Amino acid sequence: MLDLCYAEDSTAEVDMNIVMTGSGNFVEVQGTAEGDPFTFDQMQQMIGLAQQGILEIAQHQKNILSDS
Repeated sequence: MLDLCYAEDSTAEVDMNIVMTGSGNFVEVQGTAEGDPFTFDQMQQMIGLAQQGILEIAQHQKNILSDS
């Protein structure tokens, strides 16, 4: 899940905000443990999943705009 609804977000163990440009550069990486701390490996996994999702969304947007 890339963007949790409030019910899921309010009970998440980590609040991780990742913002990237369409070319894959980072604008913001912010993570807060809401309970137990998270590991470096878990943080890398979260960033990797976010990066994959953001780049997929950006590609969909480019495809839609190029069809217009």
